[in-house]
Formats: sequence, C-alpha cells, structure tokens
Amino acid sequence: MAQPANTFDSYDMTGILDDLVDQIFNIDPDDTPFLSKSTKTKASNTYHEWQTDALRASADNAHIEGGDTTADALTATTRLGNYTQIFKNAVSISGTDMALRKAGRGKEMLYQMGKGMKAHKLDIERALFLNNARVAGSSVVARELAGAPAWLVTNVEFEAGNSGANPTGDGTDARTDDGTPVAFSQTRFDPAMQLIWENGGKPDTVYLSSFQMNLALGFTGNNAQRNTVKVGQVEKMIDVYRTPWGVVEFVLSRENRARDVFIFQDDMWKVAIARETKQEDLAKMGDNERKQIVTELTLECCNEKAHGAVYDNTTS
Repeated sequence: MAQPANTFDSYDMTGILDDLVDQIFNIDPDDTPFLSKSTKTKASNTYHEWQTDALRASADNAHIEGGDTTADALTATTRLGNYTQIFKNAVSISGTDMALRKAGRGKEMLYQMGKGMKAHKLDIERALFLNNARVAGSSVVARELAGAPAWLVTNVEFEAGNSGANPTGDGTDARTDDGTPVAFSQTRFDPAMQLIWENGGKPDTVYLSSFQMNLALGFTGNNAQRNTVKVGQVEKMIDVYRTPWGVVEFVLSRENRARDVFIFQDDMWKVAIARETKQEDLAKMGDNERKQIVTELTLECCNEKAHGAVYDNTTS
C-alpha cells in the first residue's frame, strides 16, 4: 500500500546514528608451514656457510690374511653458503589518526602492527619457497637468499627434453621453468620418492597448492584416502601417503608456487637467523608515530639429496 501523506520516514530524517559493528573481520590466511617446521639455527655473518659430505659407493671388500693395509681414498667436504636477507615492514600513523576513536580496535598502531607482523611472516615464507638465486648485495642492492628450488638437483621430476633445467645446486642460480607444464600425477610423484630413498633421504612432508592437492586425492592405493559417508559427514582427505620409499604428510601451502610440489625432509632444512624478529620505534618525521618490524635470516639446505620435487605442473 502507498505511504499516507506527510509521513516522516527515515529517508527524511537527519541525525541517524551509524550502525557500525565494533569488530573487524579478516580471514586472509597467515599460516607459514615451511617456516614453522624448519629447524632454527644462528647465522653470525651475512654469508652463512655449512658443509655437506657423502659416503663412497659400496664395494667388494675382501683381503688376504696377513696382507698389508692400504688407506681408502678420501674426499673433502663440500662447502656451501647462502646470504642473509633483511625483511622489513613499517607503519606510520598520523598524530590525528592516533587521537581518533575508532570501531573494531583500540590503538591504531597496535592494530596495524599486528597486521604487519602476519604479512612479515608471509613474506619470509614466500622467500623460502621462491625460485630465486642468492644475491650478495651492495650499498645499493639488497641481499637476497636463495630459495629452495635453487638447491634441488638430484631428486627432481620434470619433463626431460623440454625447456626445463636444474640449477647448479649451490644457490648461485635459479632453476629454469619448463614452458610446457604437464599435469601433476602419481606416476610423476612416486619416482621422485624413489630417488630420494635411493640417495639416502627420509622425506616426511610434501608442500603443495590446493590445486595439486585435489589431484593428489586421486592417487590410487592410498590407505589414508577416504571418501566415505558417516552420520551427516563426508570425508575426503589425504593425511599421509604411504609408499615403499617412506611415509609423507601432505601439507597445503599458499606461498609456494602452484606449479611446484616439494618433497622435504624437515630436519634437513634450517632457517639461520642473524636477527630475530623485532619491533622497533623509528625516529619521528613530523606529526606521526612510526614503527618497523625487522628480521634477518637465510635458508640452509643441509643436504639437497634429502629432498625432492615434482616441477612444471599445470595449475588449471
């Protein structure tokens, strides 16, 4: 029915109070599984170094009774290194903004620094997974750490004969992506697991995107996969994948590239920290308050033979 004449309604009114919920809703993800799982150690220089070694291949070992003994031929260790990278996030809040009363938070600086801390961790996680060569840096160029793909050469699966290529394996260069990706599958994953086992690795964690996880759910012979109906509940998940070469946990990761599937032995990665994450006040530059979050660290690949990867997977 039509509104009676001269009815004063909300469209005519002035001075209606805002109805703003005193809460802020943010569901952006901030999980960092690789950073969280990696062992933490100390970096005492901007170029952090470590050593790897390997046993010789097994050989026939039989000797004449009473015979002389000849020493085995020995090999030197391999010395590797990665540069520490400085991660910074900063917040600047005007004096006026600090004085205003706001919905959903108390002090603006505390709220923004909380957000900044989560973003800071995500930036670090991204750098650890990034296909990036190390950079020594200078007074005008930032130091950069070599991410995981720059170290892996032995136990990787990609389409041989195409444009993809392994890096040198010492962090000095990135791997070359294949311009013709192929679908992730069990027939590509299992050979990488086999290679890791044959070279002495004991992988325990697989990092992959949600798209690749959906394909992993289709792996056959997986005892941990369930697609059953309970009371009001459907389960379809892959907690662990059991193979003759080891048992691995599949972990969803948002910060590694969707085209990469990593098979890692967690204790064979270390995050070497030069400066622990710290919040610091910055000098005032006027009518404002400024703070920064800073961390300096690098990635240590203890021995790349402990890890593997399935590269150049399609992402759609």
